[in-house]
Amino acid sequence: MTRAEKAERIGAILDEFYPTVPIPLDHSDPFTLLVAVMLSAQTTDKKVNQVTPALFEAAPDAERMARMDVDAIRARIREVGLAPTKAKNLKRTAELLVERHGGQVPRSLEELEALPGVGHKTASVVMAQAFGVPAFPVDTHIHRLAARWGLSDGKNVARTERDLKAVFPEDTWNRRHLQIIYFGREHCPARGHDLAQCPICSWAATKKRIREEAAKNAPRSTKNRGRREPRRRPGRSS
Repeated sequence: MTRAEKAERIGAILDEFYPTVPIPLDHSDPFTLLVAVMLSAQTTDKKVNQVTPALFEAAPDAERMARMDVDAIRARIREVGLAPTKAKNLKRTAELLVERHGGQVPRSLEELEALPGVGHKTASVVMAQAFGVPAFPVDTHIHRLAARWGLSDGKNVARTERDLKAVFPEDTWNRRHLQIIYFGREHCPARGHDLAQCPICSWAATKKRIREEAAKNAPRSTKNRGRREPRRRPGRSS
């Protein structure tokens, strides 16, 4: 089975599991989506959704966030990871949106990536989910599953993104990346997962991959079975 054939079958399964894919981060417009995605690095979507209401009440747009003190922003997002750095990036990004873009979020990947704290993945999410531009943002779930399913060699996220764009039709990218994220969270965890019973891994993963992951997830006692205990010297007690 070629990668393209495998991707087609995976896509059909994902469409069956997730015919609709809601955006997991609460937002009301491109600006609040950008802020939420910036906050989501090394933080769960659930936690982001818990802190953004207070932040958006104080600063629902770039102009008002640009006028906030960094300490005031940090106080509202203190529960998320890397809050001090994110607070500084949010304020400076808001200032640049006002200075360069009239307070609006630009519809350009390059202009988004020029903002503090906005990397390629964040910019891709905004392009896909705020503006409907085809993009394939790769997070840890997608990177992991693309390798597990044999759709990419998993060397780095840039390679994974390129490989996935090559095997999935462009008009499916925006829903496909969300479907893979949901599938990874709900059905295909990194550890303790029986690949042989998974509706995708059971046929998409190679036998070698299934054996490797089974060995990795085996209980310690099983892994150590057959190892010889170290010999104790006579007359010594432990």
